[in-house]
Amino acid sequence: MESAKMQVGVIGAGTMGAGIARVASSAGHQVILFDKDSSMLSKAKQALDKSLSGMVDKNKLSSEAARGIIQRISFAEKEDDFKNCGLIIEAVIEDLSIKQAVFGRLEQIVSQACLLASNTSSLSITSVASACKHPERFIGIHFFNPAHLMQLVEIIPGIATASSTVNQAVELIRSWEKQVVLVKDTPGFIVNRLARSFYGEAIRIYEEGLADFATIDYIMKEKGGFRMGPFELMDFIGNDVNYKVTHTVWEQFFYEPKYKPSLTQKRLVESGRLGRKSGRGYYDYADEKAISVPEVHSNLADDIFNRIISMLINDAVEAYYLKIASRDDIDLAMTKGVNYPKGLLKWADEMGCDTVLNHMENLYAQYCEDRYRPSVLLRLMAQNKTLFYQ
Repeated sequence: MESAKMQVGVIGAGTMGAGIARVASSAGHQVILFDKDSSMLSKAKQALDKSLSGMVDKNKLSSEAARGIIQRISFAEKEDDFKNCGLIIEAVIEDLSIKQAVFGRLEQIVSQACLLASNTSSLSITSVASACKHPERFIGIHFFNPAHLMQLVEIIPGIATASSTVNQAVELIRSWEKQVVLVKDTPGFIVNRLARSFYGEAIRIYEEGLADFATIDYIMKEKGGFRMGPFELMDFIGNDVNYKVTHTVWEQFFYEPKYKPSLTQKRLVESGRLGRKSGRGYYDYADEKAISVPEVHSNLADDIFNRIISMLINDAVEAYYLKIASRDDIDLAMTKGVNYPKGLLKWADEMGCDTVLNHMENLYAQYCEDRYRPSVLLRLMAQNKTLFYQ
């Protein structure tokens, strides 16, 4: 199966599906973008036309290249159009039963050589693949939004995925000029698992009355070097989306305390304050100039930064300990998937595992909650004074 000649199918013409179709077409593939809702296909085509035209106007893309990208994408309303595809990537709603039904139908249409993939951000690849008669050809291929700009793609084999399927998927996605990380099939994979503490601990600090949204955001940007603070980022992502991912990861980890969703975010979602897309979330975007820069005491800044970064590092160390992914893939995922200023394991080396352990033990002693339980590996590395990067 020659990837250069492979026809690629994408199911779901929402933001992610259209973005993935654009990436595949930009790499020279004939792409079939399917949605049962014709209005979604129309919106996807309009959005692609507008985005590509904008790039042409800014001299970031030639008009010929832009035309080629659009011309290689067919907009389909029938799943039968997928019969000649070599790869199909699903990007529909995060609902297990819906995804299983999609792939159950697809197996009756495509050839046995066709790879089947889900772009799910938090559901189990093994669970989705269980609906297939041939789960060995099923794999997770998780892009990040916007797909044409974000370089990271998580590749997630299920329990039954064949090694040949993994190799084909990795080779193909790399040929699309993406940076690939290989991840074990666990809730949230790398990025959506490890980023939970950035949001959850920030909300917890707010709920305790230690600082407001703007102060916490300011500290994490100024002291930590993050491009966006946790509340800014949640508003950017959408509080409905962020809450859903948090709830899914928490539920799939059998209600692990460190992933527990917050009532604060739940109430925002219930009130329709979804963030930038609704005009209001943690911040009111009707007048962004009204969002003032806070004055922060250095001791408060140290306490808040150390608390959040220690939670992030502790979870990254635990993921490495449980062989969720390699050291390099964990750090690459966080720098390329959510634009962290540095990898969390590299950050552990810089801070010192003994320092991070001390922060975690103090939090555990203060709160007596399992969410602050130090990783076994963090404790061992602190005791032995070892580094992740020698």
